[in-house]
Amino acid sequence: MKAIGIKTSLPISEAESFIAFETSTPTPERHDLLVRVKAVSVNPVDYKVRKNSAVDLDAPKILGWDAVGIVEAVGDQVSLFAPGDEVYYAGDITRPGSNAEFQLVDERIVGKKPTSLSNAEAAAMPLTSLTAWEAIFERLGIQRQKGEGQSILIIGGAGGVGSIAIQMLKEMTQLEVIATASRDETRDWCLQLGADQVANHHNLVEAVRDIGRRNVDYILNFADTDGHWEAMAELIKPQGRICSIVENKNELNMRAIRSKSVSFSWELMFTRAMYQTEDMVEQHHILNSVADLLDQEIIKPTLNKTLIGMTVENFKEAHRILESGKAIGKVVIVFDEGGKDS
Repeated sequence: MKAIGIKTSLPISEAESFIAFETSTPTPERHDLLVRVKAVSVNPVDYKVRKNSAVDLDAPKILGWDAVGIVEAVGDQVSLFAPGDEVYYAGDITRPGSNAEFQLVDERIVGKKPTSLSNAEAAAMPLTSLTAWEAIFERLGIQRQKGEGQSILIIGGAGGVGSIAIQMLKEMTQLEVIATASRDETRDWCLQLGADQVANHHNLVEAVRDIGRRNVDYILNFADTDGHWEAMAELIKPQGRICSIVENKNELNMRAIRSKSVSFSWELMFTRAMYQTEDMVEQHHILNSVADLLDQEIIKPTLNKTLIGMTVENFKEAHRILESGKAIGKVVIVFDEGGKDS
């Protein structure tokens, strides 16, 4: 099968930052599905792994943690899917990724593809939807259709995770949603998705206070944990909750939130698959719930740019866009033009 991968971590401008190669099609065992991949989307985790994980590898490493495709074959313990099923998923960071013609993925972290979406639209959704759902409902403990009179601050509102988190919060809770954005186009994007207020993250405390909120009940940080830590500590209410998905480089001053009895948690979408947790199948249920919300048009896909063709140049272009820090919504690569509208 054809695949796109890396052998050495290189800047995206380098000729061999991505390489195309041929490798054997894997065989599904136990809970595995063998999926023929139709489209993938690119997330910050892709370029972070590309830049930091490889030094003259013997065999290329296949990246990619978002995909839509068709089940070709199944392992002997599979019960949730059958060959021919259309699926979407974010995968497992400890296994070969989706930037290939075929991929093995555990059925327990796979959902049914939303029937109303194109392959490109569906490929944009798994990783961000799982991350947003787990952060909102599991890490922060927010209850559905609750939260009247309370507020939540989303740092990084126009990114992939922020774009779906805004919608989930507006459609599934009663919280006031404040999103951060600094450019006209990102501000407009957040408002179109349903944000009640938009604050400029360059002077976050002042911006939130300017829109009439001294403190917020919850904070979702989808941007720079180190850079926003002091602002988050200042803005969070006593006994509030903060969740971040962005790894810190410096030691976080937990004393800044101690006197407020603030709860802080991390969200990593890959945790369940990495550790084979007892509730691993919960991601299957979340993806199916998100598919239903999409098919009912309660939330809408966050696709913003589509590239056609499984080529090295398309993967380079997608990574360039993400690394610029100016991406809005999601970037998707459709492996064949016929899959664009299917």
